[in-house]
Parts: sequence; C-alpha cells; structure tokens
Amino acid sequence: MRSHDILKNYFGFDTFREHQLDVIETVAGGKDAFVLMPTGSGKSLCFQIPAMLRGGVGVVVSPLIALMHDQVAGLRQNGVKADFINSALSAKEIQAVAAKLKSGETDLLYVAPERLVTERFRDFLSGIPIALFAIDEAHCVSQWGHDFRPEYLKIQDVTRQFPEVPKIALTATADEVTQKDILEKLDLASAAHFISSFDRPNIRYRVNLKDRGKQQVLQTIQSLHPQHTGIVYCRSRKRVDDLAAFLTQNGVNAVGYHAGLPTEDRTARQKRFSTEPDIVVVATIAFGLGIDRPDVRFVIHFDVPSSMEAYYQETGRAGRDGEPADALMFYSLADAIAVRQILFQSDGDESFKYIQQRKLDALLGYCETVECRRQVLLRYFGEFLEKPCGNCGTCLDTVQSWDGTVAAQKALSAVYRTGQRFGAQYLTDVLRGNATERILRFGHDRIKTFGVGGDLSVGQWRSVFRQLITGGFLTVDINQRAGFRLTEKSRPVLKGEESIHFRTDAPSTKGKQRFTVDKGQVSDTLDAASQDLYEHLRALRSNIAQTASLPAYIIFHDKSLRDMADKRPRNLSDFLFIHGVGAQKAETYGQRFLDAIHEWEEREASKL
Repeated sequence: MRSHDILKNYFGFDTFREHQLDVIETVAGGKDAFVLMPTGSGKSLCFQIPAMLRGGVGVVVSPLIALMHDQVAGLRQNGVKADFINSALSAKEIQAVAAKLKSGETDLLYVAPERLVTERFRDFLSGIPIALFAIDEAHCVSQWGHDFRPEYLKIQDVTRQFPEVPKIALTATADEVTQKDILEKLDLASAAHFISSFDRPNIRYRVNLKDRGKQQVLQTIQSLHPQHTGIVYCRSRKRVDDLAAFLTQNGVNAVGYHAGLPTEDRTARQKRFSTEPDIVVVATIAFGLGIDRPDVRFVIHFDVPSSMEAYYQETGRAGRDGEPADALMFYSLADAIAVRQILFQSDGDESFKYIQQRKLDALLGYCETVECRRQVLLRYFGEFLEKPCGNCGTCLDTVQSWDGTVAAQKALSAVYRTGQRFGAQYLTDVLRGNATERILRFGHDRIKTFGVGGDLSVGQWRSVFRQLITGGFLTVDINQRAGFRLTEKSRPVLKGEESIHFRTDAPSTKGKQRFTVDKGQVSDTLDAASQDLYEHLRALRSNIAQTASLPAYIIFHDKSLRDMADKRPRNLSDFLFIHGVGAQKAETYGQRFLDAIHEWEEREASKL
C-alpha cells in the first residue's frame, strides 16, 4: 500500500502537509530523520505511516504514559494496529501485547523511556522485527530543553543495538543549541533534517500586566471562552489549587492538576480533560506533554514560564485543530523577580545558568516588546515574518513607548545610593520622597535621589523597575531578600552613553474584552442552519463517546463535523469525502451520522 493510500484510507486526509511525505519516504527507506514541526502540524503521521509501510513494529518512545491510552485508542478507531505497554497494564495484559508483537499483529507500540531502557525489555525487542524507533518530544534529551528527562539519555544505548533500524526524532520546540544536543545524544549526526514553519496563525498571542490576577483569569474565561476547553498554567502547586478553587467557586468547570496529587486523582482529572466538552484545567507544567485534544480554545499563563521554548510548547496546546485560539500571558514585576531567583538558585553549573539566562532574557524581552509578538516569537526560532501578523495583542492594540533614559538613571542611581539591597517598593518611596520610618532609619532621606521622582506615579515606577529587570539592567540579589543590584548594562545608561525606551503600560480596565477572528486565517464559519446541524452532530458524537468511554475528538474532530454539516453527505460513498474520515471510521460510524443528518433535515422540512 502506498503512503497516499494509507493517508486516505486510515486517516481520512487527501493531501500531506509540509514535509510530511518527504519525512515518510526518508524513514520508510531506512534512513534517520530529525523532525522539527509545530504542535498540530501532523508530526505523528511522520512515524505512523512508515511503521505501517515497513516490516516489523514501530517502537514509539513517549514520555507521558497517561496519554498513551488515548493515542492508541485514536489509532485503533482509524483501523491502525497499535498497542502500548506501561505500568497501567497488568502482567497478563502485557503478556497479551507481547504475544501480538511476536506474531506480527501490531504495527505501532508506544512505550515510556523508563521501560524501553530496561534490560528485560531490550532483550524482548531483540526477538522481534523492528520497523523503526520514533523518539517523540525529543527535546527531553537535552539539558538545554525545557522538559529535560534523564531517561532520554539512555535511549541511544538501546537504538545502538539495532544499527539497521531507522530512527526518527520529533519535537515541536528546540532552539539551535537544543537541536545540536538532540542530534548528538540520539546518534543522529547523519539524519535528514526537516524543519517546518513555527507559525501558528490561528493563535492570537497577548501579554497583559497582572493586576487582580485571579479576577483577570476569571474575566477572560467568562468573556472570551465561557463554554470552551482551556488550560491555565501556574508556577506552583499551591497556586494551582487556589486558582482552581476560585474558578470553581465562580461557576467555571475547573479542575487542578499537578504532580503532588495522588496517582488516581491525576488519572481521573486527566480523563475529565479528555472527555468533558467544556473544562478548564489549572496546572503546573506536569500537565501537558503529549496532549492530543485538538479543541483547546485557550491557554493562559498565570505565571511567566521559564523560556521561549516552554512558552511556545505550552501555548501550542491551543488550537491544534486549526480553529482560532487564544494564548494569553499575565506577568508582573514580581514574576520577573521570581523567575530570575529560581534560575539563580538552580543546581546547574555556570555554563547551564548562562544559557538559561539568555533564554529567560529572550522571554522577558518578548513580554515587554512593542513589536508584533509573532514576529518576535518566530525570530527567536530563526524564522522571519516579513510583515506584522495583524493577529496579536501588539498589532491589534495601540502600543506606545517613551524615552525613559532619565527615569532609568534616577532608578539606577537610587539602587546604587541605597546600597543595592532594596526592592521596588522601598526604592519607589525613596524616589517619590516618601519619608517612611524605614527610610528615616537608614538615612536615605538625605541621599541625592530622595524625592527626585515625584513626576512619576507609584505604578509608573513599578513599570520602570519591571522593565529594568526584564531588560537586564538590574538583577536580583537572593541573599538580600530580592534586593536589586546593578549589572554591567547599567553603566552606560548611568553615564549617559546609552538611551533607553520603555513600553507604556496599558491602563488597567475592568471592562470585558471582545474576541474577534480574522476570517482569512481560520476555517470558514457555517450559516445558521448548518450551525444547528453541527450542534445536532456534536450531541450524537458526545453520546457515542460516553458510551464507548472515549474522548469525543477520537470519534471525529470538530472540523469533520463541520464538514458534514456543510456538505451533508447522502451515502457512505459521500461520507468518505468528509475531512478526517477513513474507511474504518466510515464503516464504524458512517450510517449513524448519515441517519442523524437525514433526521435533522426531515425535522427542518416539517417546520416549513
């Protein structure tokens, strides 16, 4: 069977996306490949189809066992012979899978890296034909990546036992240094490289100042996405629990998720995320790797992530179906200080801290930019967008900047003259001439910078200090209770050799926002009648999914239902031309959806 035949008959697609066919032909031909494609671009097909074309089983190394069940269930719904082995299976169930592998009844086997590298599993693999090794989320092998997993470093010990078996490493996010690490640590020096555009035009990127943080998250969900699925990322487990409880108390179907929960709770909450139609998961980054759900309409960062790679990976979990989605980050001066403190307190060596510092600087610069956010984001990954995107917060809102050189000199001087051991609140009081008890006790009412900043408000000075921190003109002394210290970048500003411009913060607003969609960048909308049919088909899909204990998207994606509502197929032959419908799904579900369309049409006709 040819690649195109598998694509249509099993997955229901007519054409390949960028690079997919080239990757498939490379790996099917027995050569190694390194694939860098954004989330939602179809990376999985790049190893699934070669595994079906080649003899033997494709071994897929996946870091999150909680999602293997859904991944395999989705493949089986398409008629693909797939299995997984992980700790969720009993010994008897593992023996049954092993028997299928030995008899050649499985094309794809999903396994966690921890199991792959055990001596017992390696011995087992040596007794069966292997089609390929697919290392998913390959950035986990790199200490420079945002999800480093030590187990990934042992993968090459396994693959070296099978030198004739092609390897394919896949990731959605990796800067240049991480890419080099992946190639070195997975023995892919001679692999063919396939790098797609990082642009996700359906995602609208926004960054807002945190002010009444929990209320802002609630307002965003209520005004922009009141009946949508979304993810809210927080830095700590406590913040996850607090925010999830707050949202639930205010009528949002929210659930918290983090590594501190008992295993059975995490599993149950993961299942809720997979199956409930409109659920918000508040989580640490322990939740996310390998998320397959395509209809996540928003990702909110309640706290600043650690790097641009982490930010891109996490926001990429929204809008995998190509429909419009929001990526919104809230941040503050406290966040800028906190992420720098976390970095300085890490156990890494100086080289590690230097690289991570550069990554953090890039992220904080992104927060403060007055440029098109998509241009800045893509440029970080080495891709250049010629014109502003028109679909990010900077493009849609009027963003202004101001010459902050004098204000910066005053702020930096205040830091120096007070001994480089105080934070923003104290320094603001000094600059504004607020003679507090502490200031009088330290005698800082007598320094030259006392009272020189009365022209700026408290909020404006907080903005100045925040942007000096994010710009690297100030650093945080963790030994002085987060007191600010000057850096080498401060000197030319203080001496008047370098000017500095600050982003003008938007005024705080309690008004509700509107979410608009650029129709040129997303799929067509349905007319009123077709929209009603679409909802009718969604209800049917929900009933089928609940009965089968499967996520609804595994039955059919929303895009498939919209295509049905628009084209209204009359028979199974027509049904095969619906987006995402292969032969197996047409046979399994086709008649029920055809009947539902006919039933709806008769009901509508009776109203005339």
